[in-house]
Amino acid sequence: MALKAIFLNCTLKKSPETSNTAAFIGQAQKIFAGLDVETEEVRVVDHNVKFGNSSDEGKGDDWPNILQKVKESDIMIIATPIWRGDRSAVAKLVAERFDGIWEEADEDTGRYPTFNKVGGVMVDGNEDGAKKAISSICFDLSEHGFTIPVNAFSYYVGKAGPGPAYIEAKGDEHFFTNRNLYHMVHNMVHLAKVLKEIPYDTNINDLNKKAEKISNS
Repeated sequence: MALKAIFLNCTLKKSPETSNTAAFIGQAQKIFAGLDVETEEVRVVDHNVKFGNSSDEGKGDDWPNILQKVKESDIMIIATPIWRGDRSAVAKLVAERFDGIWEEADEDTGRYPTFNKVGGVMVDGNEDGAKKAISSICFDLSEHGFTIPVNAFSYYVGKAGPGPAYIEAKGDEHFFTNRNLYHMVHNMVHLAKVLKEIPYDTNINDLNKKAEKISNS
């Protein structure tokens, strides 16, 4: 079964500057390759993604092109560094832009184009805040229509306080991080295959009508 995974790298560093988040993504790509899953990384700051909460903020906005890549994929991973104890500003921008998905629901069923796609999270840095970032992003993914499998995350943040980040600290050799990465990738691929064979058939429009009827009774 052919599958594709896309990583949205939410580093603050533009190419060709070295990105610890990109190095971390590289580890995940190796695991996906072993499962015959095609991968692509998009470094968001290399594109002109405008602020807003729609799927297209007009002339010069590159978000529609990135969103199209997501729509053509089966799996999406938000990968972000930690800044000031939380996900990066770029990751927050991405979450805000995904709000536009709500306006793209299917007219007949009410399902978003992200239904039947699997979501996950990767976080790296050299300070605390990974679990806060993961919880925020997982909520966003679920609200935006992605399905989240068991253990759909991995992180590396090193010791408390300023210090070496993923590359310098050799995070690629860290057992806990790699174990979580293996769980994340394998579980995401499993769920993506399930959703390919048995997609959601929920009719949100019908459910909304029933909920409205109950509220008015």
